[in-house]
Amino acid sequence: MYILDMFSRKMKLPAPGDALPGRSEPIVTAAEHFITHRPLKGPFPAGLETAMFGMGCFWGVERRFWQTEGVWVTAVGYAAGVTPNPTYQEVCTGQTGHNEVVLVVHDPDVVSYEHLLKAFWEGHNPTQGMRQGNDMGTQYRSGIYTLSGAQAEAASASKLRYQEALAKAGHKGTISTEILPAPEFFYAEDYHQQYLAKNPRGYCGGGGTGISCPVGITALPAG
Repeated sequence: MYILDMFSRKMKLPAPGDALPGRSEPIVTAAEHFITHRPLKGPFPAGLETAMFGMGCFWGVERRFWQTEGVWVTAVGYAAGVTPNPTYQEVCTGQTGHNEVVLVVHDPDVVSYEHLLKAFWEGHNPTQGMRQGNDMGTQYRSGIYTLSGAQAEAASASKLRYQEALAKAGHKGTISTEILPAPEFFYAEDYHQQYLAKNPRGYCGGGGTGISCPVGITALPAG
């Protein structure tokens, strides 16, 4: 009975009064990207833009983006929850409300936001609600967290187009992706940053529908 109750709590977002209290100070994380040695928290060069996505387990998602031409730096963390400065263990309880997300800093002259959206839709199954494949819980939900009006407009338009593409291909699922103004991003612990570069045989999760997203003019550059 206790196990069933724990599972049930992981599958629904907690009310603010029920969330874990967290802490006032950020948890310790890496100062720089494990591969490029660029600073995770900036400052970033002028002209770069930032995007934020939740697509399930953030290990594999981050690798997808750091391998994309035009992406300057990536970082994994927690967002769209209640608990301030949460730890991974706290997020895994389902009682912080946070999603596992990836922060993507990119050069829009090399890879546009629309192309990042294409990678987003094709890199996971956005119809699964509070899960992604075998990973189950609110931390694995599909989410786009926008940092400008232009991003919000592009994200909403791409959601409609991808739903049409799914239906045309015979996929019966309804997209459950949340599209919200970007909430505060809390950097995950050091060992989570660029996890699959440090652990090449590590679990990456993910997996898309196999249905191409019509957003963008050309295919996303190969990683």
